Amino acid sequence: MKSKTIFFIIAFLFVFSVSRAQFVKKHGQLSVQGTQLVDKNNDPVVLRGMSFGWHSMWPRFYNEKAVSWLKKDFNCNVVRAAMGIELGEYSYLKDPQFSKEKIEAVVDGAIKSDIYVIIDWHSHNVNLKEAKAFFAEISKKYGKYPNIIYEVFNEPDYESWWEVKTYSEEIIRVIRENDPNNIILVGCPHWDQDIDLPAAEPIVGYNNIMYTMHFYAATHGKELRDRTDAAIKSGLPVFISESAGMEASGDGPLNVKAWQEYIDWMEANKLSWITWSVSDKDETCSILKKTAKSEGKWKDEDLKESGLKVREFLKKYNSKE
Repeated sequence: MKSKTIFFIIAFLFVFSVSRAQFVKKHGQLSVQGTQLVDKNNDPVVLRGMSFGWHSMWPRFYNEKAVSWLKKDFNCNVVRAAMGIELGEYSYLKDPQFSKEKIEAVVDGAIKSDIYVIIDWHSHNVNLKEAKAFFAEISKKYGKYPNIIYEVFNEPDYESWWEVKTYSEEIIRVIRENDPNNIILVGCPHWDQDIDLPAAEPIVGYNNIMYTMHFYAATHGKELRDRTDAAIKSGLPVFISESAGMEASGDGPLNVKAWQEYIDWMEANKLSWITWSVSDKDETCSILKKTAKSEGKWKDEDLKESGLKVREFLKKYNSKE
């Protein structure tokens, strides 16, 4: 009897570990039903993971092994590849080939690790011509994989919603020529704070579009949650593609209490959330110290307070999936 019990426990643990290891195989093609992100079985799904920092400033972390480590040690079921468009020596506008190679290394790593990946056009400005060319190429190459999510405009700052919407519609049209199904994320004005604007005038004519809201818990309080709640209530699908527990500058002390309040809210609303960022800059939001190796295998002493905390959160909430 004892040996039977041990056998069943081992069998359960094996099945559980395999299901966790094969996240995309389990959930498959994502889509949007109403305001909810759902999987291939039309069951609600919540993606939780890490965003890499700007590829143009921290390219050393853009590799398959770092992705694999984020899945294994942080329990990420999604990663975000933030392609820096203007900033940094290796920005897309200065070196598009290098930029594409770095982004594709993360995308390939995510596919290999069987998790989802956000291809993020990480800019605060409209670069329509360059964005159309990039998304035409990347959607043609990767559109057949259910792992892929496109983020067409990271954080519009001073653009109007009309400008953001017009730009996004152009990019969506390009992507949909190659990829009819995968999720597309659209930003909104004022660093993804004014989620009420697309709620009042959403993009029409396309399926599987979601809108991004970003928060930094030590700066943004309940007012932003209330605004987002109202947008969702009006029918807008929302995805939290960037967030963290410090100030909006990316620096200052962590406010763990405020961060937990946001996480409780996201979990209650089944909102997917990404934390910023896998980088080693001297700031609170960069989760790694300079000692961190480029290809993962980070020890506790390589992680800053924000890194230790987000790993704790991801292990806790992704273990429920």
